[in-house]
Order: sequence, then structure tokens, then C-alpha cells
Amino acid sequence: MATEDQKWSFVVAANRLPVRRVWEGETAKWVPSPGGLVSALRPVMSGNPDAVWAGWTGVPGPGTEPFEVDGFQCHPVGVSHGELQLFYEGFSNATLWPLFHDALVPPEYHRTWWDAYRTVNQRYAATVADLAAPGATVWIHDYHLLLVPGMLRAARPDLRIGFFLHIPFPARELYIRLPWRAEVIDGLLGADLIGLQTPLSADNFCRAVNRITGAKTTGRVIQHNGRTSQVGAFPIGIDTDRIASLAADPAVQARSEEIRQSLGSPRTVLLGVDRLDYTKGIEVRLRAFRELLAEGRLSVDDCVLVQIAEPSRSQVTGYGEIRRTVEQMVGEVNGNFGVMGRPVVHYLHQSHPI
Repeated sequence: MATEDQKWSFVVAANRLPVRRVWEGETAKWVPSPGGLVSALRPVMSGNPDAVWAGWTGVPGPGTEPFEVDGFQCHPVGVSHGELQLFYEGFSNATLWPLFHDALVPPEYHRTWWDAYRTVNQRYAATVADLAAPGATVWIHDYHLLLVPGMLRAARPDLRIGFFLHIPFPARELYIRLPWRAEVIDGLLGADLIGLQTPLSADNFCRAVNRITGAKTTGRVIQHNGRTSQVGAFPIGIDTDRIASLAADPAVQARSEEIRQSLGSPRTVLLGVDRLDYTKGIEVRLRAFRELLAEGRLSVDDCVLVQIAEPSRSQVTGYGEIRRTVEQMVGEVNGNFGVMGRPVVHYLHQSHPI
């Protein structure tokens, strides 16, 4: 069990802890969260006595006592109601998220959002600095915490710091629209290793660094302020052994057959499981499915589409619109191609367990 004064040799910092609070009657409890980051880090975090995860619980307010869930040692970081609106809904998800996704939705730029983002990043950096043992390895994750590597480097130069960005890094011409572009670059260059999902994102980042700072870059090695940062592309994976084991489980196979029968025993079941987000292409998938049905290349007699859309950031600009668009398209496809008692698209807008 984690304690307030314990020091750790491996510290992960992410916006959210790997757990979420659920209610059973009037009793609340913590359970593991669904999502790619938790799944990806489970093999190195769960049950590791030398590892701790620092992040927000998802409940606004001050940080609480450390706790353990499903083998994850959790150290909460407090985020207030006001910071949730400015740091999370504002700068993280209405400025950085759309900008880094090729400005599919126009990003918004507000100084109050930036100020809150910087304040929360400083709080994470201070928390990690306090948790990390001398010479510890720290792994910081994603666009919510872009400033933390630099802040942490200033406080704890003894640490080995890695950063991984789970979304694309945009082309230099887009990135320079960010008013605080230099501050973000300085923050990231506090890391010894900066990881991105694709070679294109890694190259985009290096080009932005060169344009904004004039730092010397040799391939993907960056020299800046007397330090060296390595940039690399590391496509994230999954625990294939765990997935294969689940797929071979007789109980899972039996439940799969039950689901197929409840859908009318179609020969083909197309399944989408995504957050309801304008970057996930749910509406594009529905449009393609509609065209295949209209052209007769798929038949409603032996094919259904099941689309699970996890609720996501409903207070952020653009998310209400994408929900309306998706639900309207589901209605149109079912109205045009479904039959009585058997829709061709089964759409669920709700959270699901892992």
C-alpha cells in the first residue's frame, strides 16, 4: 500500500489515474479504468512494488490519500472545479487536442486557459518530484502534461525522464499557431527521451524544435541548453497474450455466441468501440456502411454494425455536435435499410467495463 512519504524508483504521471469511481447503491469504490493507456501500462505497473502512478481521480477537489487498486499504486493529484474547466476542458481539449489533430475543429486560445494549464502542470511536477527516489525513472504521458518534463528537470536534475505523446504531433506550420509554442517545446525538452506514435510525428516535432529554438538537431537527437534529448517513434501495442487468452476462454466464446444470436445470428458482425470524438471517424464509418448497403455489397440479411460510443468530454466545444451527427446518421441508416424488429446498426452511447 502506498504511503505519503514513500519514495519510488519508477513513477508514471498522467492526467488520470488508472482507476475510476463507481457507485454500488450508496457505496463508492474504485475500479480499473478502460482505455488504451491503462491497458498499455498494465504489464509494467500492475503488481510492481517499485512503481507508482500519479494523476487525477476524475473527481474535482483536493488530492486524497494514496491507495491501491488491482495492483496499481495510485497517488492522487488534486484538480479543482475551476481548473477542470480551464486546464482540462479548455487548454487541453479545446486548444491542444484540435490543434494536434490537424485543426479538424478550430482551436481556441485563451490566456486564462494557459495560466491554469501551467499551474496544474507545476502541481504534477511538484508531486512527482516528491514521490521519486534519487535517480528514479519517471515516465510522463500525453498532451495534458507537456510542461512537466521541463519543470521536473529544474527541480530534480538527477531523474531519468521520459515523455510519451499519445496523439499526433502536428506539422510545423500548424504548431506555430500556438501562442505558447516556445514554452511547450522547452517543457518537452526537459525529457531525456521523447516518444511519439509515428515517424511522421517524430519528424514534425524535430522540425518544430529547429524552427522555434534554433537548437542543433542531428537526426532525432536534439542539443538544447546544454542537454541532449532523444526523439523516437514507438507505436504503442497491446498485451496480445492476454487478448488471445480471453478469446480462447470458453465463457467468452459462449457469451460471444449469445450476443450474435441476440443480433439475429448474422454471418458478419462489424464492431466499432470508440470514444465519441470527432477524431475517431465514427461518422465516416457510418457513411461507408451506408454506401455499401446502398450499393448491395453488404446485405441487411447477414450483416450488422454494432457501434459502441463511449461518452466523452460532453462539455467541450464540438462534442455535442458530433453526437448529434452520429445519432442522426444511425437513425437514417436504420430508417432506410433496417427491417421491423431488426435494425442494421446497433448504437450504444454508454460506458462499458474493461
